[in-house]
Amino acid sequence: MNNWIVIPILLPMLTALVCALIPASKIALQRALSLAASLALVATGFFMISQTMSGEIFSYAMGNWSAPFGIVVVVDRLSAMMVALTSVVALCVLAYASQGADKRGPYFHFLFQFQVLGICGAFLTGDIFNLFVFFEILLLSSYNLLVYSGGQKRLKAGIHYVILNLIGSALFLIGVSTLYGITGTLNMADMSLQVASLGAEDQAILQAGALVLMVVFALKAALLPLYLWLPGVYGAATAPVAALFAVLTKVGVYAILRTSTLIFGPEAGVGADLIEPYLFPLALMTLFFGMVGAMGSHRLRHMTGYLIIASLGTMMASIGLFTQASISAALYYMVHSTLIMALFFLLIERVAAQRGPFTDEIRIGWKLTQPTLLGLIFFGAAVAAAGLPPFSGFLGKLLMLQAAIGEPGGFWMWAVILFTSLLGLIALSRVGTQVFWKGSEVAADRADQVERTTALQAVPLIAILAILAAYSAFAGPITEYTDEVAAQLLDPQQYIDAVMVEPAFFPDTAGMSDDLSNKDH
Repeated sequence: MNNWIVIPILLPMLTALVCALIPASKIALQRALSLAASLALVATGFFMISQTMSGEIFSYAMGNWSAPFGIVVVVDRLSAMMVALTSVVALCVLAYASQGADKRGPYFHFLFQFQVLGICGAFLTGDIFNLFVFFEILLLSSYNLLVYSGGQKRLKAGIHYVILNLIGSALFLIGVSTLYGITGTLNMADMSLQVASLGAEDQAILQAGALVLMVVFALKAALLPLYLWLPGVYGAATAPVAALFAVLTKVGVYAILRTSTLIFGPEAGVGADLIEPYLFPLALMTLFFGMVGAMGSHRLRHMTGYLIIASLGTMMASIGLFTQASISAALYYMVHSTLIMALFFLLIERVAAQRGPFTDEIRIGWKLTQPTLLGLIFFGAAVAAAGLPPFSGFLGKLLMLQAAIGEPGGFWMWAVILFTSLLGLIALSRVGTQVFWKGSEVAADRADQVERTTALQAVPLIAILAILAAYSAFAGPITEYTDEVAAQLLDPQQYIDAVMVEPAFFPDTAGMSDDLSNKDH
């Protein structure tokens, strides 16, 4: 039995429910439980990677109702990798939040665990409607986490975020309904089979439904022109929430990658042919305008939001080439960008806490009281974010540039990535000069406005930097794994064979499936 597949869904769900029952006065107990569950999730994520390294794909049929009649949860190399990434980010963010940020409002650990539940569920589900369900779970949690600790700025950003995602959810339902109406199934593996067998007269409806879904996923992945919401929303959130949000956009990237290779692949007559003419140029423009936004930002939080947009454009441009090498490079870079952006949000809060009224403004203000500690962390993060050696950002961009050689649009990818890397270096250098190097001494009567970073607050930041260093040091075996992930994605028949097993419901009733299939509906 593959019962272990549902652990990343059940573990945060049960943890959230128990945390909701624990009184707010016993915050230490909530922290201990939440941290223990997050640590167990990390172990589960890497166990999944170890299980899928051989190439085997595991599925679990809820209630023993096998596909396409029931809901299935599926673990392949990609979903295992994404669950492991989510668990690592969640553990580091939670360790930071447990130093006091979780006391700024009620039910932090409940909401945090439900957010993790929605993210992991989206990566594991084999049913496209349940992908919508998990999207809604993570969105509901994110709405509450965004306005966590209150404030007019967060409330305003939260209203915009809710309205935008309600529109996206409505479009998601329209797209799913269209595909269900034409294929008669919601299981992604079965839908792949049904799409491949559709006649020419159904292609227009199929493409319309597929494009509606791609618009929704592009909204989640913050692609041009649907990225304008991100800097304001991420800039308004508290540091731990914004750091966890670094994973949210990757759910949109995952959805585009999964559906375009599994359901709408070349065998279906859509997929790559449908989105390739748009995805690659839109991704490059997203990268360019994202980095221009980072150059023009006046606050560190907004700058980090634009850096996320630029990194999303970078990886989506590589995915848009739809080759094994380009997808592998994009996946390697995805892990790097998620970790480095989570680190930036946590670091920014520590910097803002020592600048008094200047907070996270990118201008000369008070000198930091811990310039060595925070400066060194920023230097390492900036080098990694700008794509300079020896960190993983450089290796990821190098792999993507190598994959673009000889491909249509390869010249533009080289030009845009190299130019925007220079812009990123300039933007981060400006921050280093105006925030970390120059500044005035804090007056003695204002020393109470400065909050020093404790050792426990610094540990998660240093841990993420150490993980990034290890990620670069072990780039060889890691890229071998991402190569295998890309190869498995481009061979969707493996996924279909693992999911579409003989129906197991009513196991003691012979011929029941035949009776059901012959019944007039």
